[in-house]
Amino acid sequence: MRIALLGPLEVRDDTGAPVEIAGIRLRTLLARLALSPGRRVPAEALIDAVWPDEPPAGATNALQSLVSRLRRALPAGERTRLQSRPAGYLLSLALDETDVGRLEALVAAGRTARDGDGDGDGGSEGLALAARRFAEALALWRGEPLADLETAGFAAVAARLIELRLRTIEDLAEVRLDLGDTGDLVSELEELTAAHPFRERLWAARMRALCAVGRPSEALAAFEELRRTLAETLGTDPSPPVRELHLAILRGDLRPASAAPPERPARRTNLTVPLTGFVGREQELDRVGKLLDEARLVTLVGPGGAGKTRLAVELAAARVERHRDGAWIVELASVRDPAQIPAAVAAALGAREGGLPRPNPAEAEPHPPRGPVDRLAEALRDRELLVVLDNCEHVIDVCAQVADAVTGRCPGVRVLCTSREPLAITGETLYPVGPLRTPPADVTVDRAPDFPALRLFVQRASAVRPGFALTAGNLPTVAEVCRRLDGLPLAIELACARLRTLPIEEIAARLGNRFRLLTGGSRTALPRHQTLQAVVEWSWDLLGEPERILAGRLAVFAGGTTPDSAEAVCADPVRLPREDVVVALASLTDKSLAELLEVPGAPPRYRMLETVRAYAAGVLAESGEAERIRRSHAAHFTDRAERAEPGLRGAGQLDHLGWLTREYDNLTTALRWAVDSGDAEQAVRLAAALGWFWNLRSAHHEAAAWLSEVLATASTSPDGAGDGRGVPRATLAIAHAYDAMHNFAVGDTERAVRSAMAATRLAEGEVTNHPAIALLVVLYRMHPSHPEPGGEQAVARLRELAGHSDPWLAAAARLFHGLALAAFGNAAGAAEHLAAARTGFGAAATGGERRPR
Repeated sequence: MRIALLGPLEVRDDTGAPVEIAGIRLRTLLARLALSPGRRVPAEALIDAVWPDEPPAGATNALQSLVSRLRRALPAGERTRLQSRPAGYLLSLALDETDVGRLEALVAAGRTARDGDGDGDGGSEGLALAARRFAEALALWRGEPLADLETAGFAAVAARLIELRLRTIEDLAEVRLDLGDTGDLVSELEELTAAHPFRERLWAARMRALCAVGRPSEALAAFEELRRTLAETLGTDPSPPVRELHLAILRGDLRPASAAPPERPARRTNLTVPLTGFVGREQELDRVGKLLDEARLVTLVGPGGAGKTRLAVELAAARVERHRDGAWIVELASVRDPAQIPAAVAAALGAREGGLPRPNPAEAEPHPPRGPVDRLAEALRDRELLVVLDNCEHVIDVCAQVADAVTGRCPGVRVLCTSREPLAITGETLYPVGPLRTPPADVTVDRAPDFPALRLFVQRASAVRPGFALTAGNLPTVAEVCRRLDGLPLAIELACARLRTLPIEEIAARLGNRFRLLTGGSRTALPRHQTLQAVVEWSWDLLGEPERILAGRLAVFAGGTTPDSAEAVCADPVRLPREDVVVALASLTDKSLAELLEVPGAPPRYRMLETVRAYAAGVLAESGEAERIRRSHAAHFTDRAERAEPGLRGAGQLDHLGWLTREYDNLTTALRWAVDSGDAEQAVRLAAALGWFWNLRSAHHEAAAWLSEVLATASTSPDGAGDGRGVPRATLAIAHAYDAMHNFAVGDTERAVRSAMAATRLAEGEVTNHPAIALLVVLYRMHPSHPEPGGEQAVARLRELAGHSDPWLAAAARLFHGLALAAFGNAAGAAEHLAAARTGFGAAATGGERRPR
């Protein structure tokens, strides 16, 4: 059995097959025991490691139970290795059965070979052996030690191992210099000193390497850089050994190594190799590549966490060989001062203080460039390369200047940007990078590979839960998680990270508080990519005040909004004037916090991703104006629904149906708010306005459920008893009429009859010509449950309504009159009335109405 700790915890059996140790506590216990192979670990130390915050009651018994579970999780032939000892436990392992033990042994062997018999000179063979041992030791490193264990209990161990690795890197660099193997050592040491600016052994090795390849002036410049860094940051000077090395270089004592092999060709990229597979963007890779063939400035635009950087890195890696000077990425997320952007670009491409060296230094401009952007463009003028400017949104203005200058003056340079908003300069080609396609609720296992969001989930889940696969049992929950996370790759990866400690069903159940749940990002990721909240906050912090106000208020909209509705609901004369709403809405779209949806034959529509909307809802709640904005939202959509309702029975029926369908999420959200807040008048008005729409959609069960809640809010029972909470009688009558209609349709005759009676009673003495009441009163009169059923009276009333000024109501009266005559056996009379009804409905359809917006 072998246990790897230099990275995420891994266990393999004697065949090399992985052994799954499920659960954070079991993995923590195993890691703590493996760090002391063959030695007793006190129970107190194990309890502190497993429960660092607060041990449970009966911690000793809990530990004993955990040890038993761990023993069962080990391969059958290895379980006796985990042994009980007085007041502790022991994991019987040889030193070379953990990668930490092998690391320490290899480092010790390398130092012994380097030092020989203790005289500090192991000879060339000893140095060569030392170099191999150091390299073998460093190859064991897979990442931050115990990276998957979420406890501070290993911080000291991790720090010790990281320090050992850095010292081994220094040892290897010095041995390679002693062997005359400079190779690509200069570039490696440049990266190392940039990452660890206070490690003087690395600086000394860099200075020696530069001298070894005949670049002593750069070695002196490196010393000055070190001296300045130490003085400005720590207030100290370089150590005596480094100062002596500096003097030796000044005296010319260090000369190029005559036996040194020639330097390898200069690097053509600074791109790193991704550790995870590239999923779901294969077609985008091809499309953006074609755009870069045609245009020299392409910007990948999209919301945070959509995968813009990964797409750019994959594309750049595929194009390194297509550009003479390679492909380079400039990571701008950590650059907060816009003035430092040109320097950051220059540094990523290997610049020195005087700017990037020209391919032909003999050429010079007659007039020196004026500023840092000009100097950068001048340095790149004759280069042929691809530059990736990653994360431009927080320094967008300077990035635009850099991209404009470079593409305008450097014909061999192509620029690929990633940003949450466009650079907005001439020559820019935009490529939107949206969420991955998510599956419908009824997706099947055989169709799952068709949806990139599911493929990504499976790949990332398998990394933390080996053997994870989609099944008919877990697929609906996985699909729901992907949909609720909008198909955002980063959000899906954060959810998969939670699979280490939570089953998928629990993750789905907790997504209502997604910002608290999704916090387990990679420790090596940028801080803004380690939690879902940080992803949104990064974009939110870049907004201006009007944009923030509007974004928070847009959270009340479900399913998006049109500009008109956004103005009606969100505007106020003090903080967000009506004329500023559309401008702010466009800006939110540019900054990827909202997206524009083109709906054929309808006004433009804007929507937020659910993750952004959830964050905005929190901001709105904290602002103290949530109640006012939700009331405004409900009032607006109630008014619009009431205006659309008559049109469902006229010439503009399809247009009004379209509007109600597009806004249905907003309408039901408004209805839910009215019911939950006890606003009876708003609730009854809106439900009454939706009654006929529900009928046209045959949504009888849904309508009956809503109307039951609404009428209860108005303190009326199904028979109409109660005070109505101030709701006008005519509106209550219409609501009861629709309640009767839909309950008849679903078969709840008892409730339907009581609501019909209520509608009839409430309509008495009221001036209302609403078709729902007019027809219900007549039809109820013919129902056997009516206290005084009377077909003749009902038919007489239908004759009256046939002459009504409302052409639709008149036609409907003819229709029901004809159906009644047919029921009575009068076929000729029925045919006459039905034909008249058809003509009447045709007349109603040509009435001409204003189209809804």
